This record gives sequence, structure tokens and C-alpha cells, in this order.
Amino acid sequence: MKAVPEIRSISRRALCAGALAAARLRAAADAAAPYRTPYKYGKLVLAASDDPSAFDSRSVDCPFVFHHAGRFWMTYVGFDGTGYQTGLASSEDLLRWTKEGCILRRDPASPITRYNIAMNWIVRENGLRSPGELKPIRGRYLGVYHAYPNAGYEQGAAVIGLCWSTDLRSWTIEPPCLHPEDGADWESGGLYKPCLVEDRGVYYLFYNAKTKTRPREQGGGWIEQTGVAVSRDLKTWQRHEQNPLIPVGAKGSWDERFASDPCVLRDGKRWVFFYYSLGQGKARDLLALGDSPFTPRKVPEILIDTGAPGSVDETYAHKPSVVWHKGALFHFYCAVSGRYPVEIRGISVASSAQV
Repeated sequence: MKAVPEIRSISRRALCAGALAAARLRAAADAAAPYRTPYKYGKLVLAASDDPSAFDSRSVDCPFVFHHAGRFWMTYVGFDGTGYQTGLASSEDLLRWTKEGCILRRDPASPITRYNIAMNWIVRENGLRSPGELKPIRGRYLGVYHAYPNAGYEQGAAVIGLCWSTDLRSWTIEPPCLHPEDGADWESGGLYKPCLVEDRGVYYLFYNAKTKTRPREQGGGWIEQTGVAVSRDLKTWQRHEQNPLIPVGAKGSWDERFASDPCVLRDGKRWVFFYYSLGQGKARDLLALGDSPFTPRKVPEILIDTGAPGSVDETYAHKPSVVWHKGALFHFYCAVSGRYPVEIRGISVASSAQV
């Protein structure tokens, strides 16, 4: 009779252990759960300018959202028909945004930024559930840009470089640190949107890149994939030997053409890779998770899908930027309706809770 309480205690412990194991299995099976943002705002929070002479008169693209000096800010890329330039906007609530002007303009005297300069990231807090507070590096803010050599929409093989500022409005541009010709075949066609993460004194420069145009028998066009280069001194960069980290998927998959535009953050010990896909005629935001910055594993779920006909994102919903505010994740993305060259390209947002 004295053994009965012990047996009951053992049974309770076994039940608890079993329930915990089952919960872990469910969590593993639903890896996307902590990162879903199912509540679309349904409107553009930032749109092209009505002024035909403005740097962003044709479209706005590539949001990067962060927190600084008590409010939220967004860098974005404006297109005026000639090339990309970089703008800044501010907000108190992540929904209503005020444009603050162009902060990086093309330089006709520069062989690098003659037509384009698109800053896509400034070193910020890495935590997923953070507002993305900027992290000064050596007393300044450190950004990263990419630039195409020719006039027009993404014309020529782009390069990636660093830039520095003390006030977010005036930037000192460094020469490129990554060139496509120095890399492997997967990036030989040019380098795209960079994401720069500092972690324990190491700098991880994630970026997507494209192949050269493929022969017709291989499908024509090009493919885009995501890789990383690493530095400790911001001078010498070593491309990871296992690049691309996020390759394109199989034929017919969501990302059969593009696995692009990384937004890389930390969720505890987990590395979270938001990226966008092109496949099945649509561009959509996807997710990969890793135990290190070099081991992302794709999660088989679309995080942000295209919308219904007539919606702001009926054509594309892509190019992620994620921040945390008032207990919710806010997932900003480029929303496109219509078809190029007659399209509306702006910035919208989805959240993990209704706002």
C-alpha cells in the first residue's frame, strides 16, 4: 500500500514528460508559428511621390525598418526611371509614415554610384522581438548599399559596399567590398540586397545574387540565391565556402527562380531568415531557420502570400523587413499590383496581431 503514492507520482511525472514531449513535437512540426503575421494592413503605408521630378516618382521598394531616438524609421529605395536612390521616412506607430527626404543620391562623378545607390540595411539589434534599435559601430552608424553600374531598372552587375553616418542623413560611401567577378558562378551576374548583422564581434554580410543569363535550354533568364560573407575588421571579407546558403528550390516550387533579399535576425539561439521567393509566377515571403548563421533550413510555408485581385499586393508580396512593437511582429514588404511597366509598387505591412 505504501508504494501506491510513489507509483502515482511516477505516473504523473511520466504524463508530464509525455505532454512536454508532445508539445515539443507539435512546435517542431509547426516551425513557422512564432513568425506568422497573418493580419495584413491591406493598404500601402508608403507610396511613390506625386511629384514627377522626385527621386521616388515611379516607385518605392525594399523597406528596412528600425528604431532610433524614440521613434521608428524606414529606409527605402526610390526609383525615378533612371535608377535607385535611397529615402528615409519616420513613424510613431508603424502605420502612418512621413517621408523625410532622399538621404543617398546618385553621384554623376562616381563610376560606382553614377546611376544608383540603394542602401538596404543599417546595423541594428539582432533580436527578433525587438524594435530594431540601431547599434553604433566605432561611434557611427554602419550601413550597407548595393549599386548597379548602368541607367535603368537594375541594369548591369551590381556591387556591394559599406557606408557610415552620424545623423542618418549624411553618409560617407566606401568603395565596394564585394564584386560579382570575385565570387562563384551563382553570383557572377551581379549582387543584390545586402543584410549586415554584427554578432559577438563578427560581421555577417548576407546578400542575394544572380547568375548570368542562362541558355534557353536551361530555362533562360537567371536565378537568384542567398549567401554570406564574413569579416572581423570590415575590411577583409571571406565568402562562405558552402554558398549559396539558401538555394533555389526544385522546378515548380515557390522559389524555383529566386531565393532572395534576406532579412536575418536572432530568436534566442535560433537564426531566423526571412526571404522572398519567385516561382509559380508569384513573388512571396518565405522563412528558413538555422542553429547557426550558416545552416538555414527552409520552412515549407508561405509567410506572406499575394492578395486577391484588386488588392495592393495582388501581383507580388515580397522583400521582408521585420520589427517588434507592442507585443506583435510587424512584417513590412514590397506590395505590387498590376504588371510592369504599368504597376503600382509600394510598401505595406502585416502583423501577428490585429492593429
